Amino acid sequence: MTTQAQLRNRYARESVNTASPAKLVTMLYDRLIRDLSDAEQGLGSRDIQAAHNALTHAQNILWELHSTLDTSVWKEGEQLKRLYEWCVDELVAANVEKVASHVVDVRDVLMPISDAWHQVVASGETGER
Repeated sequence: MTTQAQLRNRYARESVNTASPAKLVTMLYDRLIRDLSDAEQGLGSRDIQAAHNALTHAQNILWELHSTLDTSVWKEGEQLKRLYEWCVDELVAANVEKVASHVVDVRDVLMPISDAWHQVVASGETGER
C-alpha cells in the first residue's frame, strides 16, 4: 500500500527529473526562500535546531546555484557568484549569532532574483530548446 508521503516523494522526484533547467532554478529558489522563512521563524521562536537546519539547507542550495553558474557563457555570472558567497556568509552569521536580521537581508536580496526567474519561466523565454 502506498502512503501519501510516498506519493508526494514520487511526485517530487518526477517533477525534478522532467523539469527544464530554468524550472529547476525556480524550484531551487522556491525552496531557498522557504528555508529562509523557516530560519527566520525558528530564530524568532528560539527553535535553534529548526533554524540551524533551515540555514544549513539554504547554504547548500546557494552553493549549488553558485557551482552551476557558467561564467564562460555569462561573464556577469562572477558578480552573481560573489552575491551567493555574501549570502552564505550572512547565513553563517545568522546561525552563529542567532540573529534573524541577517536572514531578512539575504531574503531581501534574493527575492527579486527569484521573481525574475519565475517571470522568465512563465514567459517561456528561457532560451532552451
